[in-house]
Amino acid sequence: MTINRAPSTEVLNAAELVSEESRASATPMMEQYIEIKANNPDSLLFYRMGDFYELFFEDAVDASRALGITLTKRGQHMGQEIPMCGVPVHAADDYLQKLISLGFRVAVCEQVEDPAEAKKRGAKSVVRRDVVRLVTPGTLTEEKLLSPSESNYLMALSRIRGGASPQLALAWIDISTGVFQLAETEEARLLADILRIDPRELIVPDSIFFDPELKPVFDVLGRVAVPQPAVLFDSATAENRLARFFGVGTLDGFGSFTRAELAAAAAAVAYVEKTQIAERPPLGLPERQSAASTLFIDPATRANLELVKTLSGDRNGSLLKAIDRTVTGGGARLLAERLMSPLTDPQEIAERQDSIAFLLAETTLADRLRDASKRVPDMPRALSRLALDRGGPRDLGAVRHGLEVARDVASLLSKQDLPAELEGAYEDLVLLPASLEGLLAAMLADDLPLLKRDGGFLREGAIAELDEVRALRDQSRRVIAGLQLQYAEETGIRSLKIKHNNVLGYFIEVSAGNAGAMTDSDAARSRFIHRQTMASAMRFTTTELADLESRIANAAGQALEIELQAFDRMTAEIVAAAEPIKAAARALAVLDVAAGLAALAEEQGYCRPIVDDSRMFAITAGRHPVVEQALRRQALSPFIANNCDLSPTGSGTNGAIWLLTGPNMGGKSTFLRQNALIAIMAQMGSFVPAGSAHIGVVDRLFSRVGASDDLARGRSTFMVEMVETAAILNQAGDRSLVILDEIGRGTATFDGLSIAWAAVEHLHEVNRCRALFATHFHELTALSEKLDRLSNVTMRVKEWDGDVIFLHEVGPGAADRSYGIQVARLAGLPASVVARARDVLTRLEDADRKNPASQLIDDLPLFQVAVRRETALRSGPSKVEEAVRVLDLDDMTPRAALDALYELKKQLGKS
Repeated sequence: MTINRAPSTEVLNAAELVSEESRASATPMMEQYIEIKANNPDSLLFYRMGDFYELFFEDAVDASRALGITLTKRGQHMGQEIPMCGVPVHAADDYLQKLISLGFRVAVCEQVEDPAEAKKRGAKSVVRRDVVRLVTPGTLTEEKLLSPSESNYLMALSRIRGGASPQLALAWIDISTGVFQLAETEEARLLADILRIDPRELIVPDSIFFDPELKPVFDVLGRVAVPQPAVLFDSATAENRLARFFGVGTLDGFGSFTRAELAAAAAAVAYVEKTQIAERPPLGLPERQSAASTLFIDPATRANLELVKTLSGDRNGSLLKAIDRTVTGGGARLLAERLMSPLTDPQEIAERQDSIAFLLAETTLADRLRDASKRVPDMPRALSRLALDRGGPRDLGAVRHGLEVARDVASLLSKQDLPAELEGAYEDLVLLPASLEGLLAAMLADDLPLLKRDGGFLREGAIAELDEVRALRDQSRRVIAGLQLQYAEETGIRSLKIKHNNVLGYFIEVSAGNAGAMTDSDAARSRFIHRQTMASAMRFTTTELADLESRIANAAGQALEIELQAFDRMTAEIVAAAEPIKAAARALAVLDVAAGLAALAEEQGYCRPIVDDSRMFAITAGRHPVVEQALRRQALSPFIANNCDLSPTGSGTNGAIWLLTGPNMGGKSTFLRQNALIAIMAQMGSFVPAGSAHIGVVDRLFSRVGASDDLARGRSTFMVEMVETAAILNQAGDRSLVILDEIGRGTATFDGLSIAWAAVEHLHEVNRCRALFATHFHELTALSEKLDRLSNVTMRVKEWDGDVIFLHEVGPGAADRSYGIQVARLAGLPASVVARARDVLTRLEDADRKNPASQLIDDLPLFQVAVRRETALRSGPSKVEEAVRVLDLDDMTPRAALDALYELKKQLGKS
């Protein structure tokens, strides 16, 4: 749509709106708007007027630009025209989605009284309005605004100063599902912990938000981080605030929490209360996560490995997309959660693997579980909407249907010898209240409307009174016809009719000659009440008819009122059973993930890895899960599997380092990434793409693969590389897995070689971790003679008729060259450049090692000769070449040959 700007050159801002002069010149309605806007200065105000949400002043200008809707005007204020735009209430979710995605926050202002009540105060009285909800990225519940496969977390960060170092803690809530968790963190791992949870909104005390030491973290997060008043994070009142929210006297039964954790949790709850106004979501009790319980993956590694999205931000091409075989929204969210937070406890990992192994063996059960799971609705999100008074009949239906599926799934699992994880899921399913399922099944119709105000969501027979009212509403003609027949038989007047008009309503009409039967006796006159005398007819009513008329007139309203009362009763029953419903939903998600990973393992030929407390890292015939599937989809050659063994050798306890050399395009980066991905998949409890795998638990995973700059922070590609490398060398321990690719390539050759050399020695002697180190510096291969845990491996290639063939196989040994020129030729560099590059490479290799380039200076013009030669070849044969081509050398005398040679020389001089 075209945006029509208001004629005024300036728009009143929020500060100007709340001035005394502004209020004094406002109309009653605009004065109400200004007052409400003053209380919500940081949000766009959706001001309800009839069937539209209207926006005024600055809000209107911003919203019209963001949404592409027409900007109009409504009267004047302080001598300026008031910009205005609006969106229909019925389509508000679509507009909210766009505004939220653009970083706006929206205050929804509704009419909170009946307009008829306002009129009682005077003709010019304004209907009372108030903000009923603040819509922010981290507090969404609407189905249209949420992705079914992604969690929607609100996170709070707190800091408690004191002691040797400040305490930091994070709390995160998904109000759409009720998840509530918290954990301690440290400044060094703060960004990594935030990105692991991937919140949609992070609230931070303003004192922290503007702290220079943490500014780099918030720069990366961008508009996800939102400053809030520090009082929201007050640790002194945190425990009482949480206890009040959960309706308990003390938090002792919830577990033990630090002050920082309590402050973060209380801030998150306070923000939920602030945004939801009078409503409360059904949050679970806060669960504490230990930092040591999950695999630490630093931000650069998480991005480089493309776990849940590619570097371009697309889900296609990520590891999550490659392994996701779930069929429910809850299962998809749980799978992503497990992928982002792999475990470090071998026992917990084994329990998840047991579930997959069990379902691989019980294929019939697995198929039935997956078929049943396809019918599972998103119960937690339906429950949340109902609890927040934003639900509709279809949310009731989702809970009803979810309970039915849960019962069916429980029956499938009964009498099975289940592994621990599946046994726990079964127990949660059988604890669901059967009475609730029976109530919803008895009350709800099969086809449900979207909005409760539309009515029609209760089935026939659910409530006798409702059936009567509906009969009056829907069958009023038949009821009136039956009453007319009754009166005709009672009076003996066959021509008696019951009619209706807007003045009298329903009435009995008889001809004047027949009226005597209704007026001749006291009994008749008390039965039939005279209403009107016409020239040829008389009209009567009865108490029964008047009551029927009233009931028919009010039937529609009464039917809706009865249904809304029933809706509230069912909602209350569901909210009361929130905990078992959420537990059952989680159980169904666990089953979906286990069945999905079993299907993946069978489909792709994955194996069950051994995961223990050792320092082993032995992978046989490992494959890259994403690349392998891409090759199969494109019907290309199969993926080449490779072994990787970084296990301790001899009597040592520290892992090995593989120094990987080989050509570009040979598959080094793929090999590096696939081993990191296999470790992540193993520790999230999945089977892995390999012939076999034995992995000692990795506590920290670091990957430096790929090159990019960070211009916004003034960092070159090489600076980014060095920062990431520094983080690895400073943090990696003996249980870590480190993946490094081409360290030192962003600077001068000898500088880069020196840095790479020192980094390898540090990994070996100080970090003592398992590592894969890919490089083009062949000189590093000499370190294998000095470092006992370092082994040289290479990407194998073959040369054929001057071309290089990449085998994508990893084998022992070292590459003697990088084949960069061959790759450049494959990339389409001009033939002259390739030829000249070969020449320069030969001369460099043969030149004085102290200053090889100096010996090439005199040869630089040769490149121009090569260019001219190539240009000539492209433009066709020269005159000299044409003259040579027509010479008949066998038929020439010596004198003729000499003359021809002089002529060619002459032509060559001209050219």
